[in-house]
Amino acid sequence: MVRCRRKAKLLGLGLDGKDQEIRVTRGEVFDILGGSEDTHRSMQEKCIKFGEKLQASGKQVEDLERQEFLDLAAQCRMNVLMPRGQED
Repeated sequence: MVRCRRKAKLLGLGLDGKDQEIRVTRGEVFDILGGSEDTHRSMQEKCIKFGEKLQASGKQVEDLERQEFLDLAAQCRMNVLMPRGQED
């Protein structure tokens, strides 16, 4: 039986873009869509930092336990949206 390994990525959504620009940035561990120029740049910086810390840990996004992910995101000052009923 062939098994496919799950691949996870961060998804950054910027909802404050008012200038009609379409901003998209793709990275190895993230995709960022939308936002004002400042918001998009901020998300890029945080996602790049997350990727660097992740690489230093020797893990992939899909390998992280929930708390590991939240701790790493907090170190990068990311806002994380949690599904309903799963808030700590």
